Amino acid sequence: MRARDYAAAWALERRVIAARDPATCDDPSLPYHQRWVRNGSPVDDVDVLVRCYHGLGDTLQFARYLPALARRARSVTVEAPLRLHPLLAGIAEVSLHSFDPARPLKPRACDIEITELPGALELAPDDVPASYLRVASAPIPALTVGLCHQAGDWDLDRSLPEALLAPIADRHRCLSLVAAPSTLPVINPDGCPFDLAATAALVAGCAAVITVDTMVAHLAGALGRPTWLLLKHRPDWRWDPTRHDSDWYPTLRLHAQSRAGDWTPVMAKVASEVDAFFDDQGETIHGQPAQPVGTRLLG
Repeated sequence: MRARDYAAAWALERRVIAARDPATCDDPSLPYHQRWVRNGSPVDDVDVLVRCYHGLGDTLQFARYLPALARRARSVTVEAPLRLHPLLAGIAEVSLHSFDPARPLKPRACDIEITELPGALELAPDDVPASYLRVASAPIPALTVGLCHQAGDWDLDRSLPEALLAPIADRHRCLSLVAAPSTLPVINPDGCPFDLAATAALVAGCAAVITVDTMVAHLAGALGRPTWLLLKHRPDWRWDPTRHDSDWYPTLRLHAQSRAGDWTPVMAKVASEVDAFFDDQGETIHGQPAQPVGTRLLG
């Protein structure tokens, strides 16, 4: 996948699926993110159930394939966390159901985990639209930069100390996209609301986003926002640390650590690029103090 040899990746996936033991399908003894549901059956002209067993970011990344799936299947039902429904509702004509781990939906003619859609449809990232979320922007000040320094606690190496973003926050009007109080001079010192629709509206209103590898990166990419993605030395499979661009999101600029745990060179480069980004637009706001934003404005 990193080498863009999608045909080889899908052939490998087909071999993996063929080797699965049917008795272990949707194995209740495993956590959901380790289960499999697809047996390789085609999606064409059948009722398809798309299960979202992985993270919120994974679901957002692969939701781009739902319109293509809807055009080929007889019907598409998407079982996804309720928090994501406001964002998924506008992507394709599908039936949305809340994912309840205690009461999952019964299988359809074809069950598939959402991350398996590229292989099932044999569609590479650039075969489908890159900016596919439609969200109204929150009324935040112009030229605001969204900042997210915190990833999930399942991989602490993805996060970075918030203080490393201080040079950027000192030079630009910034907004925190973390659902916790911020020590930076941001316009929302109490942090971002713990609400995906509200977070998406804030991201949509940002002139640019700087984020670690977490759901915010997928939100920003799917909304087509100019985004700097900060990556650990050996990042997740979907990001190539030798590249600065991404097939998944054309508006992302990737910066990976050259040495594990060392964010300093990454942040120096990103700060320089962000300065140049605003300078090129003739709309710098260097030295302008951040203005607090009330809770009403942040939803």
